[in-house]
Amino acid sequence: MKAVLCKAFGPAETLVLEDVASPALQKNEILLDVHAAGVNFPDTLIIEGKYQFKPPFPFSPGGEAAGVISEVGEKVSHLKVGDRVMALTGWGSFAEQVAVPGYNVLPIPSSMDFNTAAAFSMTYGTSMHALKQRGHLVPGETLLVLGASGGVGLAAVEIGKAMGARVIAAASSAEKLAVAKAAGADELINYSEASLKDEIKRLTDGKGADVIYDPVGGDLFDQAIRAIAWNGRLLVVGFASGRIPDLPVNLALLKGAAVVGVFWGSFAQRQPQDNAANFQELFGWYAEGKLKPLVSQVYPLESTAQAINDLGQRKAVGKVVVQVR
Repeated sequence: MKAVLCKAFGPAETLVLEDVASPALQKNEILLDVHAAGVNFPDTLIIEGKYQFKPPFPFSPGGEAAGVISEVGEKVSHLKVGDRVMALTGWGSFAEQVAVPGYNVLPIPSSMDFNTAAAFSMTYGTSMHALKQRGHLVPGETLLVLGASGGVGLAAVEIGKAMGARVIAAASSAEKLAVAKAAGADELINYSEASLKDEIKRLTDGKGADVIYDPVGGDLFDQAIRAIAWNGRLLVVGFASGRIPDLPVNLALLKGAAVVGVFWGSFAQRQPQDNAANFQELFGWYAEGKLKPLVSQVYPLESTAQAINDLGQRKAVGKVVVQVR
């Protein structure tokens, strides 16, 4: 089979496409014929040795995939050969086949194509877990989404609306904000033109945002924590800005606020039943048309490096997908 390989830590340009043996299947795994693989921010980190997991060389990046099961390990009972599924792989998805533990695999709705499914699991899984289990978002609250035109950001906008929140979308350009508006955002903040903190306070009559969804970090975190509501929750999702911020904890004390970490991958492994329940709710919203995943760009397998670079340089809106077959 063909696979995109990382043989040493470095930029995406050092990745190579080679023929390799199909993965050996463990008893608790399924073998997936990959049709499409989602590109995510961790892919930009894992190939440079900056992610919390460092696979042994050579490895294929790619943390999520969609395709058809071609083989099932003897300890997997809830899946069968021929099932159309999405899978959380950690790495290995930028290849024609990948072996995945059965607990990280979910059947996809018959109405969902593979490109959409490959764009769904990590972004919607992350944002659902963030807003439901970590943020405890309730109807009528104000949700601020930073980086609102990106994959997880757009998912958070849609899920926030489905959960009954008033959603403020923040992004760096009018074009990106237009995407967030189309996804259902009620209010918009262009933080390249105005103070994020001041705009949050203006749009909330000085109250602040009840829940802040932050996949960006850096300077935006610094401003957002200063405009959080009493009993607010700031969700730490990622650091796309490149800077992990420091928290002056007196700000949390003064607002009775919580700064809450979000690590969906670990949640999915530690609480698989809760994760499966989240996805059943997400699939229901998808069937109702409340969730409309935006796949803005599709790349062939041989252009995986370009896909990773475009995402890492924040050129993409919505989700980027590598189509494998």
